[in-house]
Parts: sequence; C-alpha cells; structure tokens
Amino acid sequence: MFESLSERLQSTFKKIKGQGKLTENNISDSLRDVRRAFLEADVNYKVTRDFIENIKERALGQEVLGSLTPELQIAKIIKEELTELMGTESAKIQISPSGPTVVMLAGLQGAGKTTVAAKLALKFRKDGRNPMLVAGDVYRPAAIKQLQVLGEQIDTPVFSLGTDVSPVKIAKDSVKDALQRGFDCVIIDTAGRLHIDETLMGELQGIKDAVNPSEILLVVDAMTGQDAVNVAENFNNDLDISGVILTKMDGDARGGAALSIRSVTDKPIKFIGVGEKIDASSLEEFHPERMASRIIGQGDFQTLMEKAESVFNEDQARELERKLTEKKGLDFNDFLTQLEQITNMGPLDQLLDLVPFKSQLPVKDLQPDEDQFKYARAMIQSMTPMERQNPLLLDRNRKLRIAKGSGTSVNQVNQLVSQLRLMNNMLNQQGGMAMQKLGGKMGVITQTKRKSRKPRKRKRRK
Repeated sequence: MFESLSERLQSTFKKIKGQGKLTENNISDSLRDVRRAFLEADVNYKVTRDFIENIKERALGQEVLGSLTPELQIAKIIKEELTELMGTESAKIQISPSGPTVVMLAGLQGAGKTTVAAKLALKFRKDGRNPMLVAGDVYRPAAIKQLQVLGEQIDTPVFSLGTDVSPVKIAKDSVKDALQRGFDCVIIDTAGRLHIDETLMGELQGIKDAVNPSEILLVVDAMTGQDAVNVAENFNNDLDISGVILTKMDGDARGGAALSIRSVTDKPIKFIGVGEKIDASSLEEFHPERMASRIIGQGDFQTLMEKAESVFNEDQARELERKLTEKKGLDFNDFLTQLEQITNMGPLDQLLDLVPFKSQLPVKDLQPDEDQFKYARAMIQSMTPMERQNPLLLDRNRKLRIAKGSGTSVNQVNQLVSQLRLMNNMLNQQGGMAMQKLGGKMGVITQTKRKSRKPRKRKRRK
C-alpha cells in the first residue's frame, strides 16, 4: 500500500538531510521530486498542483519549528498536507436514530460490492448491531448465491426475492422485513455495470428514493487509479453519495485514488479493503492522519495497537503477567498463544507496514515468512503436555520424535527451543539491554556505526 510513493518521498527527505536549513533552492528541488512522485502514483493533476503550491507556501513561511532539521520540517509539512488532502478526520457510518440504518452499496461490476457487504455486516455485528444483507443484484449470474454463501459464513441472514423482481421492490420490501424481524441494519448489495449508463443510474436512483438510505457508499477498485476517481465523480454527481470504500488497497502500490477522491468529490473515504478474506481486519476504517503517517514512512502505531487489542485475551494476559512476576518464564503453551494472536491480527506483511519507520530497520527487503509460523505451530502441537510445560525435558530422542510428528527437522526444533529461551531472556532483562541482546542474537546490525579500531601491535617475546 503506497509503497512506491512512500519510497519516493523518503528518498526526497534524504536528499535534503544535513543541509542546515530549508531554502528556496532545496525546497524547489524537493517539490520537483514530490510532484514527480505524485504523478507517478496516478494522483489527479489538479490535486497534485494544488498540493505542491500549499507545501511551497508553508515551507517558505514561518510555520515550521526552528529546532527541526530540514528533512523533518518538510516531512512534517507534507504529512499535515496529506492529512488535509484525505479529509483530516475519519468519517463514521451515520446510524439512523429511528428505524433500521440502511446502507446502500453502489459501484461498477468487479469493484467488490458483494464481498464488502459481508465485511460491513461483520463490522456491524462486532459493534453489537443486528444486520441483514439484501441481494439486490438480479442481473449478475450467481450474485444472489454468492451473497447467501457469505451470509452463512458470517451467520448473517440474506433477504432475497429472486431474479424476477425489480431491485427497487426488493430494497423496499427488505426494509419492511427488517422492521418486522428486528434487524437494525440493512445492507443493500446493488447491481453493477461494466461502465456507467443511464439505466444503471436510473435504477440506483429508484432504490434511493424508495428506501431513503442513511448511507450511499460507493465501492471502487483502488487499483484502477484515476479511473476510480472518474467513477466516483460521476456517481457522486448522479447519486450524491455519502462516502467511498476503496477495495484492493493492499494491491495498490501507487495510491493515486486514495489521494485524489476526497479532493475531487468532496466526499470522505470511510473504509479501505485490504484482502478478500472475510474477517474484521480486512475492512479498515479510513483514518487520514494515520494513512499520511504510513505514506511518509512513519508507520501506523495506533492501528497496530488496535489490531493487537482486537485479539487480546485478558485471562491470558493475567496468566502471562503472573508468570513474569514470579519469574517462572514462558513455556510452549504461552509461545503458541502468542503465535495465534499475531496470526489473528492479519497478514504479516501488512502488520510490518504498520511498524513505525520500517524503512529505517537495519534489515532491508524484509519479507515475513508465514510458513515459519505454521512449522512452529506443528512442532508445539507434536509435543506432549509435559514437554510444552517444561522445555528442559526435550532431549535428542524427544526432539527427533517431535520433528517426525510435525514434518520438520531436529534443527528446526532446536531453533524453536532457542527462540523460546531468547524470549524468556528478553523478558527477564531491562528493555534497552534486552533489545541489544535480541539484535546480537538474531544477527541484526544496529544503525550505530562502531568506531574503527587500529590493529594492535603484537609485542615480541623476548
């Protein structure tokens, strides 16, 4: 997500590093690079032009702090302008004060409306609401069946009247049915087209007039770049949408749509889709400030913590705290619990993108290997309950049995034992010293350069 744009911006910051202060010359050079980076990211030309002008005006003014270095000054300004560009604050779903909250999804064919409908229903359920899905796409083959299958996966009912009834009547009857059966959220999946036409817009306008939705959310494919912006502009002109959901954001290394849509339509991005898997982590609320932080390479610590809290188990945490207080150390049951919690937070590469200043890590091109998690889980599950609780029991014969039972090698079992020992050593030491030890154990080269020592002259023996 935003990978290419983020790399270009960080390269720009490095160019002015150590130049003493911002001047008209180095500002012009930096903004030339930023402009090129935006256009390569498929950001709207007018949006790019206005963005550059705003940065130039601020950078030459007196708004920046004199204590900041030039690269931090320009990064601070760009982050604030990016936040402003994408909407300043996150926009929530408008909940109806009376009757069910009706959310109408619109968009072209292939944008991912049906999948988004299921993800949105799951979000409503996590918030304590009782949603119902509505199969309003009567044209695409198997569209109704797809929604019904997704509804079964997330245990959410699907309202359908088949393919012989008009979408307007389906939408109208679904709201009546929701009132009678006590559903407080109605999510209407509508039909799409390969391109915008009068028939599509007329049908969507009919649904809007019939149910008076609380939200009209346009679902667009982020990977289509400027096409997504043009689609959003057309739908907004005809339907007056209330917000946008950008899908396939995890596959869009440029990010032009996310940076342009708010400025062009004056409507907020409310959610971003980051995967096809139907779970709570695959549809994220859009936070402009956090996204700006990601783009300039500062990560998104708040989202990372929220993901951690979503899988956080208080009973497990108390047990962990007790063991640490009594200095008993963690066993393989604890190790397996931590693995499961990390896995439930989402794909590892996406979690890594949230880490602050990821680009400054001493390990470059770091690609997390999720297979290692699978191997670790298999090895732990091949242990007896006593072996999990007391790793000191693991002699060579036991390790050989565990390796055979998990389809791994004795060397991999040894590595797992070493990882548990390393984790316990870290937890028993002070924070800074533990991190230094971790870096040394894992072969990580720290950013602090060691002073070169002159070779000692050996004394000749007499």
